[in-house]
Amino acid sequence: MNVEIMDTTLRDGEQTSGVSFTASEKLHIARMLLDDLKVDRIEVASARVSAGELEAVKRITAWAWLKGWLDRVEVLAFIDGDLSLDWIRGAGARTVNLLSKGSLKHLSGQLRKTPQAHVEDILRSVQACGQHGMTANLYLEDWSNGMRHSRDYVFFLVDQLKDAPIRRFMLPDTLGILAPDETFAFCSAMRARYPGLHFDFHAHNDYDLSVANSLMAVRAGMQGIHCTVNGLGERAGNTPLSSIVPVLKDLAGVEIAVAEEKITPVSRMVETFSGIRIPANKPVIGDNVFTQACGVHADGDNKDQLYYNDLLPERFGRVRKYALGKTSGKSNVLKNLEELGVNLDPEAMKKVSQRVIELSDRKENVTAEDLPYIISDVLQSESIDQKIRIRNYALSVAEGLKSVATLSIEIDGKTYQETSSGDGQYDAFMNALQKIYKSVNRILPRLTDYLVTIPPGGKTDALVETVITWTLSEREFRTRGLDSDQTVAAIKATLKMLNIVENQDFSAKPQSLP
Repeated sequence: MNVEIMDTTLRDGEQTSGVSFTASEKLHIARMLLDDLKVDRIEVASARVSAGELEAVKRITAWAWLKGWLDRVEVLAFIDGDLSLDWIRGAGARTVNLLSKGSLKHLSGQLRKTPQAHVEDILRSVQACGQHGMTANLYLEDWSNGMRHSRDYVFFLVDQLKDAPIRRFMLPDTLGILAPDETFAFCSAMRARYPGLHFDFHAHNDYDLSVANSLMAVRAGMQGIHCTVNGLGERAGNTPLSSIVPVLKDLAGVEIAVAEEKITPVSRMVETFSGIRIPANKPVIGDNVFTQACGVHADGDNKDQLYYNDLLPERFGRVRKYALGKTSGKSNVLKNLEELGVNLDPEAMKKVSQRVIELSDRKENVTAEDLPYIISDVLQSESIDQKIRIRNYALSVAEGLKSVATLSIEIDGKTYQETSSGDGQYDAFMNALQKIYKSVNRILPRLTDYLVTIPPGGKTDALVETVITWTLSEREFRTRGLDSDQTVAAIKATLKMLNIVENQDFSAKPQSLP
């Protein structure tokens, strides 16, 4: 059985509070969804929202037309005569998702029309779509409540429309009220009564059941599932694409066209554009979900991959990691040292493991990149060669002026100094560093994420943890700095990065770096 995946990140996902994509961002997301991720369809906008929305749809449809994919780009339309249809036609789209009322309560309370009058309005819009060479799909808004409280109305509506030229009937759990058993029963009822129609299921996540409900909808015979990248959407959001794809493949045994290995880069891109961070424990795409924290698990993996399941990280373009903390033990430390190419005798391993536990007890976040520094401290060795040293720096900030940084840095015993400006003190510092690195023909990694953690409580002298993610030669790694000043913490993390790059071979095959 094949199931269509319709992604509505650019329409329903953009209804997340505080999220608004620019036209260029929408085009970039659309291209990744169709070209890289290979979802079947995308819903990109609501008609008549804004001039910016019109520009975005025009860009997407122009690109899709060149690719031969125009029929895979859909726009939500209101049943408002020709207003929405003219807007969509002017934007270059050819697939219309008409929004009708799927419950008697919504019909009478919002439209204040009779069921027959609503049917007639829908049929006029469907007929107009055909006259303009457009394909019509139909949303039955609040269908879940319709099935609970006014099933006769739902059946009347579909009975009257089942022979109309409607490509797909789309069944939303608009308010996210359904339980999995209800979803299966309601979808089965629709499938049994209308075996010749194509049904999509559109879930919301208010009870955190959108993935489970979508699974049950497919088991009941639904041919399409709607979702969003990172689960964006109103209130608690929609079904997360990253979760529903492996669930349907592994637990429902259906065929899905989505390229799983592209899920992670698409999720991270949408995270950047939306400003909504992916929770660390988010299945498939969260930072921690392929990380074993317990030493017993690392030991079992070493012996026979005892803590693996079907959700292998390689499916999603990721690697398995082993966290360092109070519960990690020697097995996790060993796994990370192997990745760094460091070998320790049993006594040294014991000392290093104990220091990791001590740091964790103080709530300090320990990464693999911290291990060489821990080894140097605990064993009083030179396990990490400090080829790069920051001698001095001065940072200034002034109202209405760019920040300025002067940096003096030592590279292999020779001192270099530069001054630069920037949008903020750390940006000025990095610009000065970039000048120095260009003068000595060195390449800096690309900064891909910058995370600041300040403990709650409001103390102005609280320690700030800055974790920066870097990418170089397709390798991603993180460094951490801790200080009462946020910029100083970032500079400490940056110095760690510089020495890691100096001491590791980044031309080698990418490896797991927490």
